[in-house]
Amino acid sequence: MPTIGVAIAIPEPWASELQDYRTSIGDTTAAQIPTHITLIPPTELDEDEIEPVAEHLASAAAAVEPFDIHLRGTGTFRPVSPVVFVTLAEGISSCELLADAVRSGPLDVDLDYPYHPHVTIAHHLDDATLDRAFGELQDFECSFDASAFSLYVHDDSLGWVPTREFGLG
Repeated sequence: MPTIGVAIAIPEPWASELQDYRTSIGDTTAAQIPTHITLIPPTELDEDEIEPVAEHLASAAAAVEPFDIHLRGTGTFRPVSPVVFVTLAEGISSCELLADAVRSGPLDVDLDYPYHPHVTIAHHLDDATLDRAFGELQDFECSFDASAFSLYVHDDSLGWVPTREFGLG
């Protein structure tokens, strides 16, 4: 049973910069997780559900126009969850609308927490390392056009692999 995720990929050069940072502070999961903004968290599907899900994602993508994303500064979900992330200064409501469109039909999944678009930079690390990530990337900033999102499938040896891209609009 494949595990899928749906996300907006962060473009280069920022994707590598943030992934390299995440690896440098000891987040061992970073090498298998492309830098992204989650739309659908990891979800198990039957193999025969993949194609109907892809058709649904194509429809959802067509219904949402491209939008601007501006990443700036850091935030955290502590004490609820040991996560430090780069925040969205622009594009939050557009990500929410896109996530709502994607998270319907065959992907009408329940979330453990309310949806909050972000880019994880440290996860499941000790408090001192989370504090360090929060401080060291507080001045991080970049902007880009969100014109597509991808369907990712988890591979046990490769991690999260983008398998299909869906252009917006």
